[in-house]
Amino acid sequence: MRRLSLAAVVLVALVASSYAVAHGIEGAKSAKAVAGTFTATASSVSTRTCTTSDGKTIVVTDGRYTGAATGDPDLTGAITLRARSTVNTTDGVGVVNGRFRIDVASARDTEAGFSTVYDHGNIAGLAAGRAHDPSAKLIANMSAGFVAATGFTGGKIGGGTAPGSAVELSAAGGCKPAQQNAEKSEARGAISALSTTSITVAFLTCAIPADKSADVNAKFKQGDMAEIHCAVVNGQNTLTRIEKKR
Repeated sequence: MRRLSLAAVVLVALVASSYAVAHGIEGAKSAKAVAGTFTATASSVSTRTCTTSDGKTIVVTDGRYTGAATGDPDLTGAITLRARSTVNTTDGVGVVNGRFRIDVASARDTEAGFSTVYDHGNIAGLAAGRAHDPSAKLIANMSAGFVAATGFTGGKIGGGTAPGSAVELSAAGGCKPAQQNAEKSEARGAISALSTTSITVAFLTCAIPADKSADVNAKFKQGDMAEIHCAVVNGQNTLTRIEKKR
């Protein structure tokens, strides 16, 4: 059984970062503390789900999040984060890794990669990269509230970040994609009821999506012969296709 202790990974990262800082400061003219805060909302996300051999649900989300960062000049500006979260939603723990970029108004962007531990809606970990000056390295503790579908809240880069947790990742047992049994239905006959929000054919009633409503009502009317195809979306029978019949 292969096991990877995230605590060990963080320790290695801290040792590597300490070496990088020491190497970077050697011969440098200055070193200073910096801090910033940020929030960012989801602009695009994609999610997939699987189930482990012991019945745990794992949700993997790749997302792009945009918002604003404030603080020291090097940490102030529009912020963009690209993150992959791998979360055991059964137990509420996981990891969130990625990169962020802060559009600093007066100079080049500040950029860094980050590796964090997720624990019941919060992340904490380490960020490493460079400030607007390519020769200025940035090593920072990082924390935030995090929901993959919506984004980051109360984010901190340095400046007294929240304490973190440790998780253990295992490759044993595998993770099978969650089965999605789509519920579908269809009916053929006369349209007995039609409105901007629903259609009924042969006792099958389906909601009409907002983006299809105008087109359906322009081409069909009550009494027309039609064949409708529907699928359950968010718990509701929803029209996916409609065809005229004679």
